[in-house]
Amino acid sequence: MRKAEPSSVKSATRTLDILEFVVGSGRPVSAAEIASALSIPVSSLSYLLATLIERGYLTRNGRSHLPGPALSRLNPGEAAGALSDRVSPVVRSVSLQLNETVSFFVRHGLEMEAIAGEVAPQALRYTIEVGRLVPLHAFAAGKAILATFDEEELARYFAASNRAAFTAYTLTSEAELREELARVARTGVSRTEEEYTPGIIGIGRAVWLGGMALGAISVAIPAARTSAALEERAMELLKRAADALGN
Repeated sequence: MRKAEPSSVKSATRTLDILEFVVGSGRPVSAAEIASALSIPVSSLSYLLATLIERGYLTRNGRSHLPGPALSRLNPGEAAGALSDRVSPVVRSVSLQLNETVSFFVRHGLEMEAIAGEVAPQALRYTIEVGRLVPLHAFAAGKAILATFDEEELARYFAASNRAAFTAYTLTSEAELREELARVARTGVSRTEEEYTPGIIGIGRAVWLGGMALGAISVAIPAARTSAALEERAMELLKRAADALGN
């Protein structure tokens, strides 16, 4: 008689089966498809999917599931390098056209990481180190990423995140952020005004690829240099960049 697997081993096996199935499908798959293909009870599947989405190994688009950006952590040298190589020329182009600092971020759980950046050559400028983890709620790129979450993902984020106030202008309450994220979702443009660093305005936009939020590109402009015309130009260039990276 075969010995029953411990529940922890069974959960680990099912988790790997889910990842292999979603990645191997090469297309968005529903929870019902996963449950049927892998013979996993719906109650158990719901918990495992929620955990994988929260950790970034899967992402959800409506009722469908796709591979998430955190899978790159399993082979960081190849995956992160490939994405960085792809976005870096676009980041550099936007920076040169604006003469401002531009960065590309990917989500890591409740934070995000800059994987590419081009610092403006001006004396008054903002610098963000590549590889640094920063909070989602206080950056324009972070708000752009948060605005891609569905309601379930957003509820988990607000329940689990510790949203520190970095300046007097940082939005930390769930109500304020929800209102802001709804606007970002409508317009496609996120903005921060001295919410993480005093004197810095941020403008961001999410990048989508194959129905999945790949990350976000953003520009950081010193408040002393900003103008309506410069911000409008930044929004235009970020939209072009996001469209180019999403193809």
